[in-house]
Amino acid sequence: MTMKPGGAGMSRIIPILRMFDEGKTKEFYIDFLEFGIDWEHRFDDDAPLYMQVSSGPCALHLSEHFGDGSPGAAIRIEMADIESFHAKLLAKGYKHARPGLEKTPWSTAECTIQDPAGNKIIFYENL
Repeated sequence: MTMKPGGAGMSRIIPILRMFDEGKTKEFYIDFLEFGIDWEHRFDDDAPLYMQVSSGPCALHLSEHFGDGSPGAAIRIEMADIESFHAKLLAKGYKHARPGLEKTPWSTAECTIQDPAGNKIIFYENL
């Protein structure tokens, strides 16, 4: 998006999703979905984790902090070549998710997955 000089404007959105278990969350987002960790932050060694993961231009914030996101949130992530993405996920044999691929009446192909905190991620491609 091009911002107007001297003017206000909006750019991308970065959802904040709640997480409860750092190990399971990293296994899901990093190992299974192949996001990368951009950064991690804790106020001290015993503080909750807040981190950013990304894949290409898609970024998500994951937080252990109370009040940051509600477990069970749903987000949609647009992507290209969803069939290859879906096949790659199934080939991993991840024991906690075997997502399907659905062609919808609204002309999308969608792959829905729940993360360890119950957040629903809908990957979709416009057909």
